[in-house]
Amino acid sequence: MATSVSSTRLPFADRDVAHLPGHWLLARLGKRVLRPGGARLTTALLGDARLAGADVVEFAPGIGRTASEIVAAHPASYTGVDQDPSAVDLVRAVVGSRGQVVHADAEHTGLQDGAYDVVVGEAMLTMQTDRGKAEIVAEARRLLRPGGRYAVHELALTPDHLDDDTKTEVRRALARSIKVNARPLTIAEWRELFERNGFTVQAVRTAPMALLQTRRLVADEGVRGTLRLSWNVLRDRAALRRVLDMWSTFRRYRREMVAVALVADKRPA
Repeated sequence: MATSVSSTRLPFADRDVAHLPGHWLLARLGKRVLRPGGARLTTALLGDARLAGADVVEFAPGIGRTASEIVAAHPASYTGVDQDPSAVDLVRAVVGSRGQVVHADAEHTGLQDGAYDVVVGEAMLTMQTDRGKAEIVAEARRLLRPGGRYAVHELALTPDHLDDDTKTEVRRALARSIKVNARPLTIAEWRELFERNGFTVQAVRTAPMALLQTRRLVADEGVRGTLRLSWNVLRDRAALRRVLDMWSTFRRYRREMVAVALVADKRPA
């Protein structure tokens, strides 16, 4: 299968299509933008984070799409942290001499206390348990200097008063479809998570959760990239079944899901 990223270098490269996490399936098929709010929301998030001249850490950079934007913004330094060795190799190839990438968990990075100005994380807190979310946010706070900024791009449930039964239904449907135990929060719950762990939310942006819609695909991947992705999907029946199932799930719950980007400042101790 011809893709823009070699499948042999991707995490889970040996896993069959039926059990591959949804975002890595799309990456294997050639999709480059894997964030719920698309490239435009990521660009806005990075602008709000004020990267120029900053020491930046990125949690779970994946295939390095956002890493390339971060280093292009001329930070003082870039450090990626990923638990998957294959992802580490991918991002090292993207940033080259402009940064470093370390193999570690986001909960326990091993990086120096209070040595960074910005921590960036996209589409990774959503995949954690409540405890895991809190541990990662606490680690971001440990890494940041006073007044440092934690910038995230995640999936949210909407509206804030969504009932618990519907939240459970959406989370279960997502988990079945993308093969990852996704646990998105409402925007109010995301705010509360950061406030409870020593941050003050300063900026919130939202965008439709339109990851597999044609208009978003063209905006994120370009016409040629969209055609290449479509060809790769259509020539692989197992992948086509998975992508159609994800598309159906996203469409079914389009009124209950939204992409959210938040920037939160570290409060004084």
